[in-house]
Amino acid sequence: MSISTTIKSIQDIMRKDVGVDGDAQRIGQLVWMLFLKIYDDREREWELVYDDYVSPIPNDLRWRSWAANSEGLTGEGLKSFIDNTLFPGLQQLDAGSDARAAVIRSVFEDAYNYMKSGHLLRQVVNRIQEGIDFNASQQRHAFGDMYEQILKDLQSAGNAGEFYTPRAVTEFMVNRVDPKLAESVMDPACGTGGFLTCAIEHKREHYVQTPTDEQALQYSIHGWEKKPLPHLLATTNMILHGIEVPSQIRHDNTLNRPYRDWGPSERVDVIVANPPFGGTEEDGIENNFPAEFRTRETADLFMALFIRLLKPGGRAAVVLPDGFLFGEGMKTRLKEKLLSECNLHTIVRLPNGVFNPYTGIKTNLLFFTKGQPTEQVWYYQHPYPEGYKNYSKTKPMRFAEFATEIDWWGDEADGFASRQETEQAWRVGIDEIKARNYNLDIKNPWQEEQVSHDPDELLAQYARQQAEIQELRDQLKTVLGDALSRTPQDQAEPQQTEEPA
Repeated sequence: MSISTTIKSIQDIMRKDVGVDGDAQRIGQLVWMLFLKIYDDREREWELVYDDYVSPIPNDLRWRSWAANSEGLTGEGLKSFIDNTLFPGLQQLDAGSDARAAVIRSVFEDAYNYMKSGHLLRQVVNRIQEGIDFNASQQRHAFGDMYEQILKDLQSAGNAGEFYTPRAVTEFMVNRVDPKLAESVMDPACGTGGFLTCAIEHKREHYVQTPTDEQALQYSIHGWEKKPLPHLLATTNMILHGIEVPSQIRHDNTLNRPYRDWGPSERVDVIVANPPFGGTEEDGIENNFPAEFRTRETADLFMALFIRLLKPGGRAAVVLPDGFLFGEGMKTRLKEKLLSECNLHTIVRLPNGVFNPYTGIKTNLLFFTKGQPTEQVWYYQHPYPEGYKNYSKTKPMRFAEFATEIDWWGDEADGFASRQETEQAWRVGIDEIKARNYNLDIKNPWQEEQVSHDPDELLAQYARQQAEIQELRDQLKTVLGDALSRTPQDQAEPQQTEEPA
């Protein structure tokens, strides 16, 4: 039985259980069980490699002790063990100085056993035990593909749209920022860890040659995620990708920490991220930021933080919606800071549907380096592949489509001297951007503007028009206020009188 067939059969069993309601709960249930099975498989490997290996999990809580025997605990006895012994035991592990124990405890902090039937639980456990062996080399690649499908299924559940960025996009962004072996890589809103796993694969492919190199890689990956289920998925994802102790994947909201508390020693070389956009933070979070950048809009707070977190010379690649490019008020101040402290050298404008079917919001990829102000911004309009009018679940974006951007890209060291303007690429100087009041929503001058019938684009256009109308109202209000505040003497024209002869 293939891994994907095993997972499907497990989900079919869960559908019979009255305690599991909907896809998100089924995935949450499946992933904590997979975590324990995968961790047990990895421990068998570590026990062979390291003579002094000691598990951070008490013996009676290890998968091999309670789950591996198909004739073992079942029914009410199994359910009682999971609810009253396994979960409390893992949630209260004494981490001390043991980083592995701390990882496991944080993973189970908010995990939950939704299943009510101990007999169905035993069926699920047996399917996992029989169908998945992560140490079998032929299964590792298949398991990675299956895990990607779990992440997509989670997004399809309808309440987790920010968790999954299309793999083609994450690969392209990591490819362009090119994190070197010892460079620290962070995603401060890491979701299920897609950008970080791409960074791991990129470093292994290009820079890891020795066991010492691999150790440097292990300590260079950092992520924060505030929601329990994606944090569990991200931690499992790190173990699947060979990070033995993924203690740098923090279960916390990066925005909870005061902006000014992030000191020089905590800054990083590379940030790759798709901060949640369209959402708002809880009351009070904005007070962690300087007054000029206070907002409850999540993506804007993250952008302010990204600039803070980069070392001088640090590089970032970030997914942001069109609204950031044309937005005013706090967004204008944030863009002014970005362009004065960083070189925003490239904006790749993605077409509609990259995130279909989950959202139709138009997005952009911003690439910037901290330390030098922006002199000009290059734009590249990514076209649909030939024959495509949109992307879909069955026809997603592919990494190969970015070959034209990669060929055109050039080298930042010489200021991208090789770049040429084409029908897809154009550049705009900083003086023009300042004259536009930092509106970065600049259309391709080589193409006639097409009439859009896309509802998200029309809503964005409506928002721009409303902002312009409000600005005119504010100007008119100022003019009228000045006029009404003047005294009658101020308003009277001076009379000329003749002097007596």
